[in-house]
Parts: sequence; structure tokens; C-alpha cells
Amino acid sequence: MKALLSTAPGGPETLKLAEIAEPVPGPGEVLVRVSACAINFPDTLMIRDLYQTKPPRPFAPGSEVAGVIEAVGEGVEGWQPGDRVIALTIWGGLQEKVVVPLRYLFALPEGLPMSGACTMLMTYTTMIHGLKDRARIQPGETLLVLGAAGGVGIATVELGKALGARVIAGVSSADKAAAVREAGADEVVIYPRAPLDKAQSKALAEQFKQTCGANGADVVADIIGGDYSEPAIRSIAWQGRFLVVGFTAGIAKLPLNLTLLKGCDVSGVFWGEFARRDPARNRANVVELLRLWQEGAISPFISAIYPLARAAEAIA
Repeated sequence: MKALLSTAPGGPETLKLAEIAEPVPGPGEVLVRVSACAINFPDTLMIRDLYQTKPPRPFAPGSEVAGVIEAVGEGVEGWQPGDRVIALTIWGGLQEKVVVPLRYLFALPEGLPMSGACTMLMTYTTMIHGLKDRARIQPGETLLVLGAAGGVGIATVELGKALGARVIAGVSSADKAAAVREAGADEVVIYPRAPLDKAQSKALAEQFKQTCGANGADVVADIIGGDYSEPAIRSIAWQGRFLVVGFTAGIAKLPLNLTLLKGCDVSGVFWGEFARRDPARNRANVVELLRLWQEGAISPFISAIYPLARAAEAIA
């Protein structure tokens, strides 16, 4: 079978399409024929050895897939060949077939397309966990999303609206502003490119405050970090909840006096560890996501579709 392999640390240009042996499912595992694989930011890091998970080489990147079960391992009950599924793979998604442990396998209802389904287990699960389990967001609250036009950002905007929040989306360009408005954002803030000097940081905090309203943001979903975190926490509401989700703009250093003055919580959103420690609750979140998709409350955004042979371009 074909696989796109990382044979040495480096960028997408180092990936090579190759023939490898077909894997065999062991006890408690199934073999999935991959129909679609989503590309996520960790894929770009993993092939460079910059991610916390470092698979042994050669390996195929690709952390989440949708497909059909082709074979089941010993002791597997409740699953059979032909079942439509979505699965978390961590790596191995960019190959024609992949073995998946049952704890990372979820049923895909009929009628939901594979191309959108493969995007559900990294971005949407991260943020339904963040918004519901960590922030305890309530209908009518104001949600400020930093980095709102990325994969996790779009999912956060959609889920915020689905959960009844007023959503303020922070982005870095007019094109991204158009994208988040289409995803349902109520208001958009276009912020300058980092680095931000003190004057720019103060001005951005004021812009966030004016857009969020007099009470500020009840919940901040900080997907990018860097120079944008401090202006956001300065605009948070009394006893607001600040979600630490990602660091694409760098790891921020928050002045802790602000947490006292705002009476706010700062919560880490580590979905992978949550899913490992509380699989039943995670499975319930996935079921809720699929229901929201079926009802039209969320709709996975697909920017482009590539064949396996060109998957390195997708990562690039």
C-alpha cells in the first residue's frame, strides 16, 4: 500500500511517497481503509521533530482520519468490516490503511461526508472540551477568539455560536475577517502583526474592550499566544475564563496581577491528555459534535482537497 513517509527530520519537501507493507490489527484494534485525512498544525511540527510526540522513522504524518473498517483484531466487539468511522491516529493518517486502537475510534453516522468528518477529532474536540468542560460557557456570554481564522479558530467560532455565545473574532487580515464572519462571528477585530510595542499592545486592549462591550469577554480562547495574550486578558470580564489553547505566535508571559484584578481563571486546554484520562466524557463530546453537525449548527471548513501523492503540498 502507499504511504507518504518522513524518513528524516525536515519540512514537507522531505516527505516521500512509498510502498509499505499493509498493517495487521492486533487485539483491541481495527484496520481502517482511509478515505480522508485532515492536516493540522502538529503535522508540520512532527516531521521536523519539533512536536512533543516523536514517532520512530519512517512514519507517515496525519493525525486524524475518516474511513471504513476493513478488518478487526482479536477480541473486538461492536465493530465490523464496512462500518464508517472517524479515528485519531496521532500519526499514520497519510497512508492507504492504518491500524487504530478502539479507544480512538468513533462511529460516523450515514450522510456525513468523509471529507468533513476527518476534521472533527483535533480542532472541534479540542474546543468543545475547552468551551464546555474548562470554561463552562453559558448562552448569552461573550467569547473572544484569538487566531480565529485557523482550523481551531474556525471551530471555536462555530462552537461558540452553537453554544449560544456572542462571538468576537480576532484575526490579522481583511481576508481572514471575511472568513470568520462567514463562520458566524458577530464582530471582528483585525490586529496588527507581532511584535507589538507597548503602545500597540495598549491600543489593542482598548480595541478588544470596545468590541466586547462594557463587561468585557466572559471567555477568551487564546489559540496563538505571543504578544496578543496580554491585551486579551486586559479586556476580560470580572471572573472571566482565559483558555490557553496554543502558541503559534509564541509562548506568552502574563502579568499575574491582572488575574487578581480581574478575578479571572486561567485554564489550560490539553485535549489529548483529557481524552486519555476521561475517554467516556470525550466520547460524549464527540457524539455531541456529530449531532451539532447533523443539525447544521457547525459545518467543517475545508480549504482544499489533495490526493495522497500531493499531501506534502497540503502540509506546506
